Amino acid sequence: MIEIYGLGGIGKTTIAKAIFSRICDHFDGFCYLENFREKLGTNNGVIELQETLLFEILRDRNLKVGNKSRGINMIMERLSFKRILLLLDDVDKWVHIENLLGGCDWFAFGSKIIITTRNKHLVATLGKCFSMHEVKELDQNEALELFSMHAFQSNKPKKDCLELANQVIQYTKGLPLALVIMGADLCGRTKPEWKSAIDKYKRIPNKEVQNVLEISYEGLDEAEQDIFLDIACFFKGFHKKYVLDVLDSCDLHPIYGILKLINMCLITVDQYEKLSMHDLLQQMGKDIV
Repeated sequence: MIEIYGLGGIGKTTIAKAIFSRICDHFDGFCYLENFREKLGTNNGVIELQETLLFEILRDRNLKVGNKSRGINMIMERLSFKRILLLLDDVDKWVHIENLLGGCDWFAFGSKIIITTRNKHLVATLGKCFSMHEVKELDQNEALELFSMHAFQSNKPKKDCLELANQVIQYTKGLPLALVIMGADLCGRTKPEWKSAIDKYKRIPNKEVQNVLEISYEGLDEAEQDIFLDIACFFKGFHKKYVLDVLDSCDLHPIYGILKLINMCLITVDQYEKLSMHDLLQQMGKDIV
């Protein structure tokens, strides 16, 4: 099992799909299940994913699951001897995987399951049968190339727009989703329109980007949301121990809460034990407040 984790919009799905496409022909069967988190919310969604998995591997349109438990049994019986490649995109709870598959060790030796998630802790209880890979922000050159591909249809920016392009790069802090959306939005516009749009982005977050980032925030409980907003508004750059002391006095249970935010890729702690978060997450937090 391979867990690919990171902040929303960081490129987990893009990377996983590229890997999947490159190696899928080396397996007895392969299946890509997208929008995993959304579909696992209902029994019908579970059944739909189970039927999709069985069809993609066996190519038998006559297989009907009927109910979740029967689907799990069919997956165990029909797929246990096959060496498969399975991509589960956007998973937030391990129990959802169990509801779909039952046991991930049912497939033949050499099978691979790739999971994309915002939750670093998702498969941490499984021991040595998995590897974890964090997707990080793009560096300056990578960000400029990605942005240019969408803003200029070239891997390099126009010379007269380089300064404005660098302002966008600075604002997005290497988040691929924001670079793609803003690049497409600015494509073909005049320099005055660019300047106006960049000023607007700095004051009013792009709704499409914010909606993706808010998914992780909405998955927190009330105390964890309060901790996130406090860090976004007051404690970014502060020492972790100081923040723990302050939030503990507010009965927010910050030892667990801050660990949850770290696992959800919403905040980071540097080598000096100082708290930080992506600028666009901080902007989202302030906008929520």
